[in-house]
Amino acid sequence: MGHRLAGKVAIVTGSGQGIGRATAIAFAREGATVIIATRTASHGEETLARITEAGGKALLRTIDIGDHAAARAMVDEVAATCGRLDIVVHNAAAFGRMRVEEADMETLDRLFNVNVKACFTLSAAALPHMRKQGGGRFIVTSSVTGPKVTMPGSGAYATSKAAVTGFVHTAALEFAADNVTVNAIEPGYIDTPALQGLTARYGRARIEGYIPAKRLGTPEEIAGPMLFLASDDSSYVTGETIVVDGGARLPESPVFIDAV
Repeated sequence: MGHRLAGKVAIVTGSGQGIGRATAIAFAREGATVIIATRTASHGEETLARITEAGGKALLRTIDIGDHAAARAMVDEVAATCGRLDIVVHNAAAFGRMRVEEADMETLDRLFNVNVKACFTLSAAALPHMRKQGGGRFIVTSSVTGPKVTMPGSGAYATSKAAVTGFVHTAALEFAADNVTVNAIEPGYIDTPALQGLTARYGRARIEGYIPAKRLGTPEEIAGPMLFLASDDSSYVTGETIVVDGGARLPESPVFIDAV
C-alpha cells in the first residue's frame, strides 16, 4: 500500500469494471477511501471485494449517474458519511453508434446526460465540499474520439466527448481560485468490456494494426495518469487533457475509413 492519497476520499463513477475499476483499485492502493459508484451492483461488488481483500478501504453506491438528482444526493451523502470529499472521477460513459442522419433523440439524450451533463452535476455538487476543505480534484474520462479524431457512425458519442473538453477548460478557470483542479484523460483503444463490440466487429488484430504501439492499452495504463492527476504531484495542472492511446491519433496513423 502506498501513501500518495492517504486520508483522501474519492468518488469514481463507472468503477464496476474496466478503467473505472482499475482507477478505484489504484486509488485505494495509495490510501484513499474509494466510493465505487456504478449502475450494476454485481460489478461494483467485485471491485469492492478486490479492494478490501488487498487491505484497502471502499464503499459501494449503486447509481445511474444519468439521474442527476440521485448523483447530487450521492455526493452530499458521501461527504457527510466520510467527513470530506477530495477527488471525483467521472468515468461512467454512455455509448451509441449511429450515422448523423439516423440520430434519435432518446440516444442523444442518454449520451449527453451521462457524458456531459453529469460533469456539471457532479462538479457543482462536489465544489462546496472541496472548497470548505481547501481544494480538490475533478477528473473526467473523455476520449480521443471527438476532441482528437472520429469515424463514421460515432457522431453522437464524439460530439459528447468534444463537449467534455469545453467543460474542462471552463470549469478549470472557474474553480482554480478554490484550489480545485479540473482535468481529463483521453484514452484511445483500451482493452475493456466497452471495446468488445468494436473488436468483435472489426477484429482485435485489425484494430491493433492501426495503433503504432501495435496493441490495445490496459485499464491500468489509464489508472496511472488518473493517479497522477488525483495526487499532489499535479497540483499546478488544470484545464488539461492527457492523451493515452499508444500514438493512435497521430497524423501519421491510419484511421477507420470504412467503419459504419
